[in-house]
Amino acid sequence: MPELPEVEALAAYLRERAVGHTVQRFEVSSFSALKTYDPPASAIAGLPITSAGRHGKFLDIGLGDDIHLIIHLARAGWLHYRDAFKSPAPLKPGSGPIAIRVRLDDESGFDLTEAGTQKSLAAYLVRDPNQVPGVSRLGPDALAVSRDEFAARLKIRSGQVKGVLVDQEVLAGIGNAYSDEILHVAKMSPFALTGKLTDEQIDTLYAAMREVETDAVARSVGMKAAELKGEKRAGLRVHARTGLPCPVCGDTVREVSFADKSLQYCATCQTGGKPLADRRLSKLIR
Repeated sequence: MPELPEVEALAAYLRERAVGHTVQRFEVSSFSALKTYDPPASAIAGLPITSAGRHGKFLDIGLGDDIHLIIHLARAGWLHYRDAFKSPAPLKPGSGPIAIRVRLDDESGFDLTEAGTQKSLAAYLVRDPNQVPGVSRLGPDALAVSRDEFAARLKIRSGQVKGVLVDQEVLAGIGNAYSDEILHVAKMSPFALTGKLTDEQIDTLYAAMREVETDAVARSVGMKAAELKGEKRAGLRVHARTGLPCPVCGDTVREVSFADKSLQYCATCQTGGKPLADRRLSKLIR
């Protein structure tokens, strides 16, 4: 799933390539992807793209004076920028992985695509970003929060630190991948309880969050949309690296699996050498 750094990079790429151009056509192939009906999709033809930003993991494209195209790429969605489309013909309903196509006045534009059968990509045409439920519930941005506010936010959701970090109502922008990376840098168990963290541990966790997210943004911004996924994978230390050596200590990166996701960690760096038990089989070791 694209997280804060990739969405920030996509916004920067659109500011460079798309802002200032006018929408020629807005085509919807997957009707389940567009979650709103007012304003209608037809309303944005002829409007200029005026801005590109983000709210947590939501991409926000400004259109004209008061319309926003808000996009959540979910687990398998992506934005593909096209310098020129091969055919001027409109998309047909159910056109493979393409959910939405935005054609611009210089024949360029972008597709919103989603792989797989589980369709979660969501797009909203709204006059206020806060009309999108997921945006209105967001906590402060992970890169904008102060240390003291960070500590206060951790106390809002008492629980295991991994789950609290990815709760978008607590902090906006951190997902499964970068939470693994943050906890590895902080040398902290994913299942440490937020209510038991010392001030020193909170300082360490905050510094790790800033380091990981800032570094990922710095590496991602300026890259083409097509290159971002590869850049993300290349920069990960433990996430999605099960069975490979930890780049810090050389121990084997381990995994805990859940019903629909998993986390990765280094036992030597994070849990005092103790492997975490798979929750499906036994209680977790904290």
